[in-house]
Amino acid sequence: MLPHSYAVDSLSRSQDLASAILASTTPSQISATCASIDFFLQSHSPDQSRHFFSITFPILICKLFGFDDASSLPPPPPSQKPPSNGWVELASQSSLPDLSSKIFSLLSPNGTLMNSISAVDRHSLVKYVFPVERLPEWVRFMLSNEKYFRVISDLCPFFKGKIKEDAVQGSLCQIQLNVFEYYLFWFAYYPVCKGNSENLDSNSVKRSSKFRLENWTRSIRGFSGSSKREMEQKFEGNLYIQLLYGYLRAFVPIFDLGAHQPYRSSILNYSLKCDGSVIVRAEFLVNVFVHYWLVDNDFSPLPVNVCKSFGVSFPFRSMLGEIPPTSGLGEVVKLFVKYLNLSSVMSTDGFDNIECNESPRWRVSGGFDSGGSRDLVSLSPSVCSVGSWNSCIQRPLYRFILRTFLFSPVGTSMKNTSQVFSVWVSYMEPWTISLDDFAELDVVINGSSKDVRNQETESQNSGYSPVWQAFVLSNFLYYSSLVMHFIGFAHKFLHTDPEVIAQMVLKVISLLTSSKELVDLIKNVDGVFHSKQAVSSKSALNSLYRIVPSIREQLKDWEDGLCESDADGSFLHENWNKDLKLFSDGEDGGQRLLQLFILRAEAELQVGDIAHAHSLQIIDSLKEKVSYLFGGSTVKPIPISPELRQPQHTRDELFKPRRVGNQTSSNVTYKGDWMKRPISDDEVAWLAKLLIWLSSWLNESLGLNRPEDNDVGSKWFYVNIPGDAVNLNGSGEIVKTLVCLIGSWLLMMGTTTTRLMRKHGLRINLRVLASKKVVMVLLIFVVFSVLKKACGLFH
Repeated sequence: MLPHSYAVDSLSRSQDLASAILASTTPSQISATCASIDFFLQSHSPDQSRHFFSITFPILICKLFGFDDASSLPPPPPSQKPPSNGWVELASQSSLPDLSSKIFSLLSPNGTLMNSISAVDRHSLVKYVFPVERLPEWVRFMLSNEKYFRVISDLCPFFKGKIKEDAVQGSLCQIQLNVFEYYLFWFAYYPVCKGNSENLDSNSVKRSSKFRLENWTRSIRGFSGSSKREMEQKFEGNLYIQLLYGYLRAFVPIFDLGAHQPYRSSILNYSLKCDGSVIVRAEFLVNVFVHYWLVDNDFSPLPVNVCKSFGVSFPFRSMLGEIPPTSGLGEVVKLFVKYLNLSSVMSTDGFDNIECNESPRWRVSGGFDSGGSRDLVSLSPSVCSVGSWNSCIQRPLYRFILRTFLFSPVGTSMKNTSQVFSVWVSYMEPWTISLDDFAELDVVINGSSKDVRNQETESQNSGYSPVWQAFVLSNFLYYSSLVMHFIGFAHKFLHTDPEVIAQMVLKVISLLTSSKELVDLIKNVDGVFHSKQAVSSKSALNSLYRIVPSIREQLKDWEDGLCESDADGSFLHENWNKDLKLFSDGEDGGQRLLQLFILRAEAELQVGDIAHAHSLQIIDSLKEKVSYLFGGSTVKPIPISPELRQPQHTRDELFKPRRVGNQTSSNVTYKGDWMKRPISDDEVAWLAKLLIWLSSWLNESLGLNRPEDNDVGSKWFYVNIPGDAVNLNGSGEIVKTLVCLIGSWLLMMGTTTTRLMRKHGLRINLRVLASKKVVMVLLIFVVFSVLKKACGLFH
């Protein structure tokens, strides 16, 4: 037991530090405060540091990340931005490397703070209650339902032992964490909070069921008071990225995970710290980042078979809706995924033979020792078996990328989408990852520019080779189904920036065709997937038949609930991608859609009088790559001719470019599904959907969806009138005759108009009435008429 004087001294100094942290706003004050914290923790034992972690540490987290009171206050209203003057943000924006170095030294995984956290957790001296409002969205929904929160520990093992009932309000539950877990939750939540606040300030289109006049008038010139935010500085090189890499390198091993299992029979001479607690801590860290960044607001957060095994069915689709992932996470997710993919690089290149003591740059650091906290998490089946973290992130990363492509609203900035696209491309080519990619971050962490690369990495970045076949097969949907979804996204957003979208498509096709072995593997798997024959004469194909059930299961699970709707302008809205169609010969196949994309991209890029040479070079390169991918000599342009107006060719008319070269719009007729183009920001969403449905019903009722039959209308029908004289006696019969005459005339005019519309391929389109400008004019007219009548009553 501590003497009373020591306890009072520790309490008073912790309170003084809390006051100093709150008052630190300038770089000099922040540097001095960091030094004071470091000195306090070095001069006090874990028992004496209890007051620091119970009083000062929550305030330190608030100032580091710019939050409100982390322990008690609820999140601010959506209309309010969280403070942007956090120490991490200030150090990233300022040109003062000393400030960034001071904060990094304080929060370093090998620093005094982390060592103190380890000592306090070892004795279980402090526990925190984490605010439920700051958890991932799907976890918040589960904890709000008594039926679900009792099984969340089984579904997510990293929550095991952390969900407790509220002692004050027994019906509610709490998330109780130790110091390290508490800090890590806030660290993972910071980029999510930042992305949400930045997204609120942007002018991207948001689907809302509430009536807001400012949303209607935003697209009308003169009503909008702000322009779109410019692209802000990248996360790369920021203090947060440096800390993230430091924690990953210190706590998450990238070589053989089995080396950390106790009593493992191996020739490796690993240190005493390489025990089960390392893998427990690493799995906890990875799971926290996955659920905060990749899953978060996903309405299918867990594998379908896992939910079925526990008898759980989540109604998240109706609650969360079709909303894209949090924006602004591209850079942190890219570093996270790239680092975890190093485990695949290590196992593929034979790095499993690296001893734990032999590679100080890539081993798990000993600065944070959680040997006494083995109850951190329970090991789950998600830990990869062959030294790879790949299976831990396969499904959540796939859905994160796909939800971005499907649910990004038209009119939104391409910054976030391009970052997510970069994550996807980086994940698909792990053979390009080398330790040199992290050299600059290693300089920050190691404090020197010493080259610590291993000799085995010299030939690492050599492109695809057959040793990567297992990786491609286990992630085959990234190379097939997700490519098809991306082509739909490219068609949908081509008008926003044709050159950028064309470059993105070229990047994907270039990746697929980067190696003949890779092209052959993808084609062979696709052929086996669609083949009805279970056995082939070729032994190489027989081995591929065994993975077809796994691919079908992945397709059903990874794309659970993710399909294009009728109003999002995608080519898959009529038939969900239940089958892989990249190499299909049908109108929904990848070759036809890529041909159509090239045609549209050429038209969009040639809008100006002089097409840029670089843009034309992109199109030429894309034609060459597509020809190589599908085995054709050239990419034949899709002819725009009357033959395309036959009903079996409606797919080519799905996307309508703004201009088609130098031709006028009368030369090219796009009809049919163009009414189902994406809801734009100058339309009232619910009214547009209603008018689309009404237009479709009228077109179907009047037969405008069918082509005009040439035989119909060529014959005239005659009515024989009796020879007896007809006498019209009385005004009633005269009126009846006139009404029948007018009705017949109107019916004849309607029939003739319908026949002409069917002949020329015209259809009823009431969607134009959903324009915000039209609705605004009608609304003003109605308000003016009501006010005029009201004024007339007073007079």
